[in-house]
Amino acid sequence: MNIIILLFLTIFSLYPKELISPIKVQQNYNLQKALLGKKLFFDTRLSKDNTISCASCHDIENGGDDNRDFSIGVGNKKGKVNSPTVLNSKYNFTQFWNGRVKDLKEQVSAPIHNPIEMNSSLNDVVKKLKEDNYYNKQFNLLFKDGLTKKNLVDVIAEFESALVTPNCKFDRYLKGDEKALSKLEYEGYILFKNYGCISCHNGINIGGNLFQKMGILKKYKTKDLGRYEVTKDIDDKNYFKLPTLRNISETAPYFHDASAKTLRKAVSIMMEYQLGIKPKKSDVDKIVKFLDTLTGHKPKIMDNK
Repeated sequence: MNIIILLFLTIFSLYPKELISPIKVQQNYNLQKALLGKKLFFDTRLSKDNTISCASCHDIENGGDDNRDFSIGVGNKKGKVNSPTVLNSKYNFTQFWNGRVKDLKEQVSAPIHNPIEMNSSLNDVVKKLKEDNYYNKQFNLLFKDGLTKKNLVDVIAEFESALVTPNCKFDRYLKGDEKALSKLEYEGYILFKNYGCISCHNGINIGGNLFQKMGILKKYKTKDLGRYEVTKDIDDKNYFKLPTLRNISETAPYFHDASAKTLRKAVSIMMEYQLGIKPKKSDVDKIVKFLDTLTGHKPKIMDNK
């Protein structure tokens, strides 16, 4: 594995082009669908007992997760994995830590049917919402067949696809503003590259683009076996979808098991278990400074009524 990391670093030195891309400020989505999906995102009627909405576990104003170790669903049931951020999730190559669904549309129905989360069904949700004149009117305006399971999923996924956070300090640096980063932040970015963190955390979402083993160079003890829970392939044990690092400063605690309570602790664990390195405290501090620059602007859709 050290050879692989060395190979990555050699490639980076030969090809200086940035491996991270900025988020475009202008996003293409159907505004009317997204606004209807926004209303549904905050509607607790998506859950069986009308107590839990999508926003219960995904606070868009504060990182897109809920900052709990494990989210609370209907009947105060506690989830088994840390809730990932919904922000910029359109850029993930698959959804959920174990990648059990391929896109946002498939993702929408999963928590609705999960007995620990919303404990309902799309059939029951549609039945309840059809008693609401507002929803009937809005769906009839947007779809020939009105309020259906398919169309319900469609508008919520459209809203989630609009939840992007452009214009973070690092994006401005990538677009040519050399003064966007402070000296310490820039040094943190160089360390992020030199240590090899960027070999996994790259692309537009600075993650979310591959499965990776948790504990490459040092065994990581975990009850949840990640991708293995889906495939039952022994080679997939302890493999998880790589999380995005965008807005990472706002999404504590970290990892699927919420074991790292601070960003500094998360960085130290990653370097120890993934890279086999005991980092200097000063290096960790600088990398955290860099990670702080990945907090973007609030999604524009949140200002639309």
